[in-house]
Amino acid sequence: MWRLKTRFTPYWATIIAVTILVFLEVMATLRLPDLMSIIVDQGIATGNIPLIWRTGAIMLAVALAGVVCAVAGNFLASRASTRFGRDLRFDIFRKVGQFSPRDFNTFGTASLITRTTNDVQQVQQVFHMGMRMAMRAPLMAIGGVLMVVRKDSKLALILLGLIPIITLLIGVVIKKGIPLFKSLQQKLDRLNLVLREQLVGVRVIRAFERRTQEQARFDDANRDLTDTALRVNRLMVTLMPLLGLLVNVTNIAIIWFAAKRIDIGAMQVGDLMAFLQYTMQIFMSVMMLSFIFVMLPRASASAERIVEVLDGDVSVVDPEKPKRIEDGQGVICFEDVTFRYAGAAEPVLSNISFTAKPGQTTAIVGGTGSGKSTILNLIPRFYDPESGRITLDGVDIRELAQKDLRSRLGYVPQQAMLFSGTVASNIRGGKENASDAEVQEAARVAQAPDFILEREGGYDSYIAQSGTNVSGGQKQRLSIARAVVRKPQVYLLDDTFSALDYKTDARLRSELATSADKATIIVVAQRVSTIVHADQIIVLDEGKIVGQGTHKSLLEDCEVYQEIVASQFGEEAVS
Repeated sequence: MWRLKTRFTPYWATIIAVTILVFLEVMATLRLPDLMSIIVDQGIATGNIPLIWRTGAIMLAVALAGVVCAVAGNFLASRASTRFGRDLRFDIFRKVGQFSPRDFNTFGTASLITRTTNDVQQVQQVFHMGMRMAMRAPLMAIGGVLMVVRKDSKLALILLGLIPIITLLIGVVIKKGIPLFKSLQQKLDRLNLVLREQLVGVRVIRAFERRTQEQARFDDANRDLTDTALRVNRLMVTLMPLLGLLVNVTNIAIIWFAAKRIDIGAMQVGDLMAFLQYTMQIFMSVMMLSFIFVMLPRASASAERIVEVLDGDVSVVDPEKPKRIEDGQGVICFEDVTFRYAGAAEPVLSNISFTAKPGQTTAIVGGTGSGKSTILNLIPRFYDPESGRITLDGVDIRELAQKDLRSRLGYVPQQAMLFSGTVASNIRGGKENASDAEVQEAARVAQAPDFILEREGGYDSYIAQSGTNVSGGQKQRLSIARAVVRKPQVYLLDDTFSALDYKTDARLRSELATSADKATIIVVAQRVSTIVHADQIIVLDEGKIVGQGTHKSLLEDCEVYQEIVASQFGEEAVS
């Protein structure tokens, strides 16, 4: 928890205000038993009715003041803790947004979701209790001890013998609880991972009739979490009954010895009542502290997991003094670039060098796993190369601010991704302030108006999460429209025509060539027909460039390209 101390800074004023209110509430609560003893010993015992009414009125006023302070303190604490949770979730979300895919994979989607929701909730609850219970309980306990010592110092010795027992009991529970709570959060990550995979892959699971196996897999993760939770709860629930037993035994001892002292006239009945009430207040404080100690191990484990994200290293960062490109044209140049993924023994790209120029289409082809998509992922700096450099208009992209770099790019990923909203809002993902005319023009270039206008609502029709209510080809066209509406200097198209029929593919490429005639277009493709008219074709094989030129020249002198063409059009297309 202490590692999050800098996040508490904006709430110091609220913490001080709650402390003052809690102090006033405690003072009012500690005053009530004293007033009660006055009513019993000086009012009821002597029949002094005016004293009873006067002291009773004071008790009501003190109690009311305590209630007002308690309500105000709880309101401030609740508001501050809720805002703290909101800010902490936003900090995690913002930090995750800075992660490169490599950093993201370090934690995993399921774990990041758990850390942003459940872990933050655990810390938020303890923050709220810390402002109320953690302040009220010590004040109440110390005040109660002072009051019982003032009432009868000899009888107060009974309480001193319980302090080591309670301390030892709470210490044992905390020591055993912390590792269990860490394990509990990890098992919650595992359950979320299994659930997410099953929800995302529900069609595949049904298609291959794997529901029984997946249910068993979920059941294993669920039972594992349940067993750990039961172990934690069994440990924690033993604390309350044991403390309750100590309270009852202590009350019996107090009444036993107090009765003898009252019999010899060393103590008044009202003092005994006050003594018992102070004792109960002390034990209620101990119970509150024990409840905090029960929650603290889990919150501590959650705080560590949150700090791991907030303090995690970001592998792709902006330079301290980023350069700017004035009136750039969008020339992309790879200079002897080598790259390998984390943990890989061999580089996925080796000594890649080529230049993509404005007004031209550069196509990248090759076998599966040859590194085609990796080249495109290096340009927006999703990853940084191991060696070599990539330049935009002569400037190393690592010397540019990521925002400035990506504002010049129109990226369409291999797996088309849409967001819940409308057709128009998804297209405006490329340019937030795009006008209706710009949205419609981008859709026209992407060959999307036909199916958009057929939908109820047209451009305002609903798109489900991940675009599950549109086909693969429609998702691709909307993704392309999202890039087109941006009017970027560089288009990065990662196999974005694979789900289109040949006719739509040809029309789209023709419109795109006209619309982006001054832009640099880099296309990754599997179909040769998509890139046959490209100004430059780069052929990859096992991460290396084995051919570079036009379709005609590659047919003459690139064996790998010849094999690709032959596999799609037959041997006669090569000869």
